Amino acid sequence: MKTVMILGGAKGVGKEILKNCITIGYNVSFCGRDKKLGHEIINTFSEKDNLYFHELDLNNLEQIENYYKQTIKKFGRIDALILYAGITPVASLLDTEEDLFDSVFNVNVKAAYFLVKHVIKSMIEQKTGSIVFFGSAHMDYGMKDRCAYALTKSTLYTLSNHIAHHYAEYGVRSNYVVMGWTNTEGELELRLSEGISEEELKKEAAKSLPMGRMLNSADPVPAVMHFISDQSAMTTGSLIRITGGQYI
Repeated sequence: MKTVMILGGAKGVGKEILKNCITIGYNVSFCGRDKKLGHEIINTFSEKDNLYFHELDLNNLEQIENYYKQTIKKFGRIDALILYAGITPVASLLDTEEDLFDSVFNVNVKAAYFLVKHVIKSMIEQKTGSIVFFGSAHMDYGMKDRCAYALTKSTLYTLSNHIAHHYAEYGVRSNYVVMGWTNTEGELELRLSEGISEEELKKEAAKSLPMGRMLNSADPVPAVMHFISDQSAMTTGSLIRITGGQYI
């Protein structure tokens, strides 16, 4: 039985990945700030023994290391690591203050970097493992008011390729999923704070996206499940765009 560790997993696409993994029969370790929400999710499944939730502040490296240790303690191994969690602050290059810059890099890059540092050691020992980074269509240049965010996503792509090149000899694979405009809880909350309803958001997306609609939380999941599975045993260093044609 595979064990899948998710950085995130309580909301959005991460939660959809969790549900698919449990359906297949995998163990799943997931994390988030809201302990109550984490345990509510576990209680919706009959396979409670296959799930582990870890309360986690992504700004705290000690907690990140402990998340890794407790996952190993619970399940004994980590076969796949899904790096989903992140924040999307709104600021152009001209408007970015130091605290915002530090915040987005700490959560989107630093947390992922140091979790990978711990997990990859156990994957090397196992001689197998799959790492999946979640990117964004902003990674190439992005919207004008997502500058620091765009930089974090292009940085993660470099990290994914670095792992793919240098750790393939140990059976460790790393691939990068570019996710387009998606109606996650975070996106809907952000737009609502800007006075834009979900219906208005979908209409705006339909006009601007080549394929005529924004993604839902289930759209990226099949690609991730493929990267987790043994069917992708010889796939590493790849980038797949699930964007509805955004920024092509």
